[in-house]
Amino acid sequence: MSLQLKLLKSELTAELDSILKYWSERTIDDQNGGFVGQIDFNDHLISNAEKGSVLNARILWTFSASYATTKNENHKILAERAFEFLAAYFYDTQFGGLFWSINEDKTPKDTKNQIYALAFAIYGLSEYYAISKNERALEIAKNLYSKIQEHSYDTANKGYFEAFTRDWQAIDDLRLSAKDANEKKTMNTHLHIIEGYVNLYKVWKDEKLLQDILELLKTIEQHFINTETGHLRLFFDENWKEKPDVISYGHDIEAAWLLQQCAEISEDQTLIANFKKYAIQIAEATKEGLDIDGGLWYEFDSEKNELIPEKHWWPQAEALIGFYNAYQLTGKEEYLDIVFKIWKFTKKYMIDQQNGEWYWGVYQDYSIMKKDKAGFWKCPYHNGRACIELIQRIQD
Repeated sequence: MSLQLKLLKSELTAELDSILKYWSERTIDDQNGGFVGQIDFNDHLISNAEKGSVLNARILWTFSASYATTKNENHKILAERAFEFLAAYFYDTQFGGLFWSINEDKTPKDTKNQIYALAFAIYGLSEYYAISKNERALEIAKNLYSKIQEHSYDTANKGYFEAFTRDWQAIDDLRLSAKDANEKKTMNTHLHIIEGYVNLYKVWKDEKLLQDILELLKTIEQHFINTETGHLRLFFDENWKEKPDVISYGHDIEAAWLLQQCAEISEDQTLIANFKKYAIQIAEATKEGLDIDGGLWYEFDSEKNELIPEKHWWPQAEALIGFYNAYQLTGKEEYLDIVFKIWKFTKKYMIDQQNGEWYWGVYQDYSIMKKDKAGFWKCPYHNGRACIELIQRIQD
């Protein structure tokens, strides 16, 4: 087993280098600054594509976090490029929020304040501050945190609302994407708020921030974790009335390890114990979504009682971490076997061995999903983070 783990670590190290090489060489926008907005599944650049704040924030996080591992100065330079572009064109200095998207010419396009995007910006800015000590990055991260607490926090029922207009007024369409339910509180946004807040706390030991982290962990524990099934509840109204939806295997296994990590940074021993327990329970529940080929299905449609017959790139990446984390917690080699099988599936079907990066996913017949290699949602964050996490976790 130790030889297999050494090989896995070696292959993930090489894959991280390959992912970063792709984004370093293929996504730099020399004409308009920053990074390009979209590359299709055939690696063709889509001209005039809008640029998303989430993609930019995830690029910022990935190159910052990778620099801490690789010590490659070019990665630090690209992290700085992502920061400068975010600060100059996505950060709204007038109202203190973040533009959801901008045009190719850097003018604002969609100016709504989607809290999910602000959370990712905090995540990326904090990681960049850790390697650069750029005070402007920390200042913007703190400002975004303050805006979330001021406008998005539900003072009556706790938790956070999804979205607002540029000037922080109510907005009708709260959804992240067309596939999501139009509800006021979602698991996805809460998961990434806690992710961003904890990363900010690593570099800014603010007591109020810590208390917000502790409360949010308890809110997630109370409302989003279904301790009967081991899956996550995804959508709620403002009064925490659940609006049942699909089972998202990718979010399940991402939350399993990520929430435990957040609890550990909080140093609250009760929460740490609870989230270690949930990490194992959720990993067990996620096994329902594993196919015999080792891949993890995308979602289960509860209403139709059927799997959505797609395997996307990011659930595979999160499953590598989540099941390895379960192995670390329990010592059970069945979890490690799952990791090896997922990685084998990923190498065979997800990674573009010719051009680099990972495909969006495959259908049941293994045909490639003809969606972005880089774009609004397709980023180096999930797969890059999976490589970084396992490189750090696997002992030499």
